Order: sequence, then C-alpha cells, then structure tokens
Amino acid sequence: MLKQSLQYKLLQKLSPQQIQLMKMIQLPTQAFEQKIKQEIEENPALDSGKDEDEDSDLQNEYEDSGNETIETDVNIDEYLSDDEMPNYKMQSNNYSSDDDEKNIPYAAGTSFNQFLTTQLNTFRLNELEYQIAAFLVGSIDESGYIRREIDDIVDDLAFSENVFTEAGEVKRMLNYVQKLDPAGVGAQSLEECLLIQLKRKSVTKERTLAIAILEKAFEHFVKKHYKKLIQKFDITEDELKGAIHEIERLNPKPGGSFANSNKIVEQIVPDFSIRIIEGQLDLTLNSRNAPELHISNEYNNMLKGYAASKDKSKSQKDAVQFIKQKLDSAKWFIDAIKQRQQTLLLTMNAIMHMQEAYFLTGDERKLKPMILKDIADKIHMDVSTVSRVANSKYVDTPYGTKLIKNFFSESMMTDQGEEVSTREIKKILDTVVKEEDKKKPLTDEKLAKILKDKGYLIARRTVAKYREQLNIPVARLRKEI
Repeated sequence: MLKQSLQYKLLQKLSPQQIQLMKMIQLPTQAFEQKIKQEIEENPALDSGKDEDEDSDLQNEYEDSGNETIETDVNIDEYLSDDEMPNYKMQSNNYSSDDDEKNIPYAAGTSFNQFLTTQLNTFRLNELEYQIAAFLVGSIDESGYIRREIDDIVDDLAFSENVFTEAGEVKRMLNYVQKLDPAGVGAQSLEECLLIQLKRKSVTKERTLAIAILEKAFEHFVKKHYKKLIQKFDITEDELKGAIHEIERLNPKPGGSFANSNKIVEQIVPDFSIRIIEGQLDLTLNSRNAPELHISNEYNNMLKGYAASKDKSKSQKDAVQFIKQKLDSAKWFIDAIKQRQQTLLLTMNAIMHMQEAYFLTGDERKLKPMILKDIADKIHMDVSTVSRVANSKYVDTPYGTKLIKNFFSESMMTDQGEEVSTREIKKILDTVVKEEDKKKPLTDEKLAKILKDKGYLIARRTVAKYREQLNIPVARLRKEI
C-alpha cells in the first residue's frame, strides 16, 4: 500500500495534457483516429487539411503574437512505474499458427468487449462506478477471464485513466461485471468461473452438490480424486456422477465462442508495416497515424481582431481568453501527435532490428529473447512507454499480421551456454506433448529430462509453468483409454 500511495502522489503531479499524451501513445490506429475525430469536434480551433504553407504561416503568426505556448517536450517516462507492466514483459503469449497467418485487415473477436460494455447500461452506475466497471470489462481476455490482480488493476486505473480508487471498490464493481452475459465472464479463476455459472441456474440436488465440490474440494475434482470426493461428502458414486455431469456441462471459457465468432467482428488495422526491400528491412507507420491538422485560420484571425480592438470590455476579454485557450489546446494536440509518431517509430524500429533474423526469414526459431527493458534501454525511454506501444498494436509483416507484444519473451541458457528464447522452448515442449503416447502421457519430470537431453536445462517446476501457459493439462488428465 505504501508503494501504491507513492505512485498516486507521483501521478497527481501529472497535468491533464501529460496524461492525454500517455493515452495517445497507447492508442492503436483505429482508436487514434476516433480520438482525432473527437478532438476536432470539440475544438473549433483545430482544422484538418493539407495546406501546409498556410498551416506553417498561421502557426508562426500565432507563436509570434506573444501568446504563451505549451511545452510539449514532456518526459513522461519519469512519471511511470515498472509495476504497470503486464506479464508479457517476461514472456510471450502463444497463439496457434492459424491465428498468426491471417491476411490484413482481418476479423477478430475484439467486439466481445463492446458486447459486454453495452450491457453495463443495464445497471444504475454513477460516472466513477461506470469508469471502473468499463475498465474491468476492458481487462477481460478472449477466454472471458480477468487474469490480473485487483491491486494491479487499481494501479492501472490511476496510470491510464487518472481514476484513483481502492481495491475494495474495484472488487465491488467486479461483482457487477460478473453479472454480465455470457455467464462466467469476468471470473479470475476457473473455479470462480464455474461457480458463477452454477449459481445462476435453478437449484437441484446435483447442482447443490456440484457447488459444494467446487467450493470445498476443487483440487480433488481437478485431479480426479473421485474416491476422496465420495468419502468427503459421504455420497454414492451415482450422486458424484450427477454432480460432475453438471460441472462438465459448464463453459470453462465463456468468451471463447465470441472470440472465434464471425458474426460480431471488428477490423484490426496494422499500426506498422515491415517489408523486405533488396534484402533490407523497411519499416513504415500506417499513414492514418499521421493526420494533416493545422490551426484554424478563422480562429487565428479572430484572436488578432480582438487584440487589435480598442474595446477592452469584460466580454471582449473573456472572448480573447476562450480563443487563446482553444488555440493553445489545438497547438499542443498537433505537437503531441508528432511526439506520438516519433515514439511509435523509434520503439518499433528498435524491435525490428533486434528481431532482424526473424523478420528476414519468418522463422520463429530465430526470435531472440527480448523483454521490454531491452528495448527501453536502446531507445532511452521508460519500460512503461515501450509497453504502451507494444500492448495493443499490430505490425504487418511478409508472414502475416502479428501482435507486437508476442515478440517479447524471457531467455534461458542451453547446456552449451547459448541464450535462447523461452518461446522456442515452449514450442519444443508443445511438440513433445503432441507426439507422446496418450496411454502413457509424460510427467513433468520426464518432460524435463527430454528437454535436458535436447540441451535445455530446465527444472521440473519450470516445465510445469510452461505447460500451464500452453494450456496443457497434467499427465493424468491427458491420459486416454
């Protein structure tokens, strides 16, 4: 709590404009376009157009008129904390080859978020409650779970939304989110997901027993220790079968059907493009991230007209103040867009060069171990800035459209002292499990030995961790009759 309190004090030093800049860096292309549209609608001093000479003259006149300009060279990194980083700073998520090899733009189940957010309108929530609930919905992954700890979400709300709240309030709003459809969404664990679904159903003897099993003996259920369950609850084998049947009918991934649905889709537009030109990598930023914006000529002339007027009434002074405020805001927004472009290109360029072998060949085995700090050190920015670029942005490559955060993974050493990516090790582990004899599935200890024989010195507990990240069950649950 002390650390969290210090973060809050630090965040309170941020101006609204600095917070806006951080948010803009994080936005992917489509969301950024919406932000531009909103800003133009709300600020009449901001115009879109292509008259660069006029734009330049107007801005020069405005700056030379003696009006106070806004400092845009903001070092946002010093205000941010490593604690904001999601898990992928040390490891990468794994997707199937089918997910990776989509042409762009392609459809993905990201509208699941919109489907859930719309349901929030069925509750009577005040503005703060709605902000927290909407943020929780935004934290739900494609399987329907919220994988992050409540304290981390409290920190994220402060950093990205400028919303300062407590864990208790976030938990209270999580209860609302867990009332959304499909049942089980917003759960933080499989146990909670299944319980949410069961408790929504009408009461029966089998369901009551199923709830008791999940609440009081979840480990026995997961490990299929059926004799222990019969003994613990003093039930017959048929009663146990009835309860297990109820549990097996539940959906362990309530978001899965939406993630793979073609009915509710949203186009994902790559934020970057990498091409190979004469054997060299060429990086470009999607042009939709570089809009033509300039200061309104009309507003600029209005300011000069008021300044030249001899009438210095209160209404005149108020008008001058209003116009000046809008012009200041417009100029800052234009400068912030340029800073966003520079940050995005600088970060992606560093990632591209660090993973040059992969981008030239498409061979995932050539992906180097890379964490956010590696890139942050190269471009002299904070780790959290790199996170904002990598978190929700895509790059179009000769091998398909890729989620940038998937290029990040921790490293391990082989018995030859060679540094390899954990992504490579997970791929080998996945292959070994797929090729095993399902009548005699390999234990984590045996998997560790196989990897060791291949040159990867990995402890059994590390194998277990990687297996879980790959959603591979333990050996006894992989056994087939």
